[in-house]
Amino acid sequence: MTEMPKNDIDRLADEVAKLIAHRFVIIHNSILRLIRFQFLRCLFFGLGSVVGATVVVSLLVYGLSQVDFVPILGDWAKALADELQLDRGATQ
Repeated sequence: MTEMPKNDIDRLADEVAKLIAHRFVIIHNSILRLIRFQFLRCLFFGLGSVVGATVVVSLLVYGLSQVDFVPILGDWAKALADELQLDRGATQ
């Protein structure tokens, strides 16, 4: 027995049925669930970005603070550190 070729409407109906049965659609079938999921995803993405950038910048600054063999960079870093200490003392 040969199966008749499907027309475009039948194929579209099959694809829509697959989409409705997809896990993401089943889990987020409520607009409130979807909003909550997107809010939490955005919140954790932002937190991870801030923590990651903090770690990278602190490691970069620590690495640059250890550079004393380059006179220009070492003097500039020392002057910057002294200026930051003066600013910190003035605000307290």
